[in-house]
Amino acid sequence: MAWDDVPEWAKDVTASILAAVKEKDPFTFYHCCRVGRNAKKLAKAMGLNEFEQIVLEFSGLFHDVGKVGVPDDILLKPGRLTANEVEVMKAHPLKSAQIVEPLATLPLFRFTLPGIRYHHERIDGTGYPFNLDGEKIPLFARVVSVVDCVDAMTNTRPYRKALPAEKVIAELKEFSGSQFDAELVKIYLQASPHWSKEEKDDHDSEAIVRTLLEEAA
Repeated sequence: MAWDDVPEWAKDVTASILAAVKEKDPFTFYHCCRVGRNAKKLAKAMGLNEFEQIVLEFSGLFHDVGKVGVPDDILLKPGRLTANEVEVMKAHPLKSAQIVEPLATLPLFRFTLPGIRYHHERIDGTGYPFNLDGEKIPLFARVVSVVDCVDAMTNTRPYRKALPAEKVIAELKEFSGSQFDAELVKIYLQASPHWSKEEKDDHDSEAIVRTLLEEAA
């Protein structure tokens, strides 16, 4: 399946969901777009086929849309969250999946659900919401996990400054095999330095992220 094969209603509902995210919290909107973009790039570096690359673009795009259901005083809090607030935030992968599930009659959306629902699981089993470990975590969720955490580390929030590139690389290496899939970290570290040079071709091949960003500009 190529993006041209996706029905117009699916494109429209995707744009509507992301518009609601942008209205709620522009940072989350742009974060989702970056994660979708980089999930597709990592999928390409892994040698996945075109359909799988599109699925991962959408998995990254939708992974945090459930944050629209998080109260503003928690989602937009300018400081660290309390233990109770953290538990509320931890529900967002399931909320994100619930938003996408009604679209699952279309294979594209159905195949995004594992990457959305399990992107906060960890290889060592200490993630959430199901404490899955190792290869029990779906591959697409392991992909989203890597690019999600990299984007979180490289962008400034009110409670935390962006980390320099060398620190991000060190974090990936340190938590390779415990938080992250070690093989995916290896591929990411080999491929990502070349992504800026390939940017135009990558953007031209994106299913929807470029369009969403252009419309949001």
